[in-house]
Amino acid sequence: MAYQIIVCGGLAPDPLQTLEPVTTPTGPGLKNELMLPNVFDPWAGHALYEAANLAKNQPGSTIKVVSLGPKAKLQQVMMTVAQKLPFELIALDGPGGGFTDAVSVSKALADAIAAIPGFDKSQALIFGGWESATRGAGVVMQMVGERLGITEQFLAVDELTVDPDGALVIKERVEGGKHQISKCAAAPAVLAWATGSLPEPPNHPQTGMANMRVMMPALQKAKPTALDPAAIAYAQVALPAVTRQTRIVKDVPAADIAAEIAAWIKQ
Repeated sequence: MAYQIIVCGGLAPDPLQTLEPVTTPTGPGLKNELMLPNVFDPWAGHALYEAANLAKNQPGSTIKVVSLGPKAKLQQVMMTVAQKLPFELIALDGPGGGFTDAVSVSKALADAIAAIPGFDKSQALIFGGWESATRGAGVVMQMVGERLGITEQFLAVDELTVDPDGALVIKERVEGGKHQISKCAAAPAVLAWATGSLPEPPNHPQTGMANMRVMMPALQKAKPTALDPAAIAYAQVALPAVTRQTRIVKDVPAADIAAEIAAWIKQ
C-alpha cells in the first residue's frame, strides 16, 4: 500500500540556549529571539523518522513536510534536516514559537495540506508530534485531523506496523506505563507521535543535495501566513520561580526525614 505521508513540524529554539520570556509590542516572546539558533521540533522529528521508515517499507509512498515558521529560520533548519532523508517541503512563512495559538496554527496547517496538488485523503497519513518542545498544548494534530475530516486519530504513538492486509497496527501510550494496541483498517489517519522507537538517521550529503534542489524554490515561494493575534492573550510570562526551604537537623532517623518530606510535598 502506497501512502501520502504528511508530517507537520515546526521549529524550536535550541534547548542548549538560555531562554528568557519577555513581553514585546506584539505579545510575549523570547529575549533575543531572532538571534537564537533553532532546531526542528524534537517531537516532530520522531514523527519524521517514523515516516521515513514507513515509506521505505511501503513502496510508492511519499513524504511531505508542512512547516510553519519564519522563512529565514526554516531555511537554516531545513538545510540540516534535508541531509537525513528525502522529503518535499511545504513552507509557510509566519510566526512560530511557544506563544502562538493552537487553533490558528491547526487551521494554517490543515489549509496547506488540503491545497497540496494531488492530495488524496484516502491515502493520507498525517503525522506530527504528540506534544512540542515550544508548548505543551497537545491538541494541534487533533484539530488538523478534524479540519481535514479525518476522525481516525491516535495520540502518544510509539509504534506503527502495517499488516499484510493493509491494516494499521498502532501502539499508543496509556497510563501506568502501559500501551494500548489499536487496529485501523486503512488510511486516512492522524498519528501524533511520542518518542517512537527509531534513532535519528545519520547525515547523508547526497540526500541533502537532492533535497535542497527543490527545497530552496519551495522556501522562496513560502506562503505568507498570518495567525490571529487576538486569538489568545497572556496576562504574564516569566520563568518558573525557584523555591528552596532548608532546615538542618541532627540525630533524626531516615524514616522520620522521609515522612516529613512526604508530608511537605503533599502540602
